[in-house]
Amino acid sequence: MSATGVSFGRKLLFALGFVLFAHVSVVAQTAPAPINPTAQSVKEAQVLEALKSGATVSGRISIPDERAANLMQPGRDWRAFNQETLPRIGGFAVLGMLAGLTLFYLLRGRIRIEAGPSLDRITRFTSIDRFAHWLSATSFMMLALTGANVTFGKTLLLPVMGPEAFSEWAHYAKVTHNYVGFAFMLGVALVFLVWVKDNIPDATDLRWFLAGGGLVGKGHPPAKRFNGGQKIVFWVVVLGGAMMSLSGWHLIFPVGHSITDMQWHATIHGAVAFIMLAIMLAHAYIGSVGMEGAFDAMSSGEVDLNWAKEHHSLWVKEEMARKGQSRISSGAAQPAE
Repeated sequence: MSATGVSFGRKLLFALGFVLFAHVSVVAQTAPAPINPTAQSVKEAQVLEALKSGATVSGRISIPDERAANLMQPGRDWRAFNQETLPRIGGFAVLGMLAGLTLFYLLRGRIRIEAGPSLDRITRFTSIDRFAHWLSATSFMMLALTGANVTFGKTLLLPVMGPEAFSEWAHYAKVTHNYVGFAFMLGVALVFLVWVKDNIPDATDLRWFLAGGGLVGKGHPPAKRFNGGQKIVFWVVVLGGAMMSLSGWHLIFPVGHSITDMQWHATIHGAVAFIMLAIMLAHAYIGSVGMEGAFDAMSSGEVDLNWAKEHHSLWVKEEMARKGQSRISSGAAQPAE
């Protein structure tokens, strides 16, 4: 090949290389940058940090319901409390009370009527009194059983019942809990209206506590219709029942409440429920196996006169002075109306 041909070939190759380089440069400048899908994504640590203050993590939506934009609701601390702390508190309160009552029974035994049963009876509670008591007591027991499923169901029942049976039970427990709650509200309201006048604390209650309430040692301190311990139970039922009713109402009808509000109501509902359950166990013990003659007050409405004189001596004197013998009967008790 001649020198002229070689020179021409070199020039041609140089021109083609220049054109190719220029084309690659233009494409590189105009082509979009590679997409990195995680470059601007929210890191998990950022999400958890944001939720500490109770804020929500939100995205963007094209529908009117702004709540649908929430990718994650606040409540990490709330879930930890309700799934870990509250079960411990509730279990300790209930099991601790049962253990304490068992120990008390072993050491003290059943509190007997010191003078022995008599043939005379005195009307202690009317049918209205007993209706208010049993309405609130029965509904509370049903609520305790169905409500405890929320805290302990997955841990205690699910492994035994299996997923399908537990799912059915949880569904009906929730429905029962919601409807029975209205009966409990009515019962608490009736208890307050019927007994509030006899449950105002006074100096007699202080002396009753200082004397051990007849539970420690021998003898029974004077008491009116309700002693100091019963007055505590009354106010626990009224105030605790009001708190549970109010929080439960908001949980059933959450319209207008934020997620944070609902979590707050759920926490109050659960904590108060366990406190009330522990106290009600003690109340049920004293009113049944723990004290001779006590259950008659809420069964027939009439109690043994000797029992009444020992545990509510001031009330017996008031009743006998106010109505004479009209509230005292001899022989077998007749239901009082």
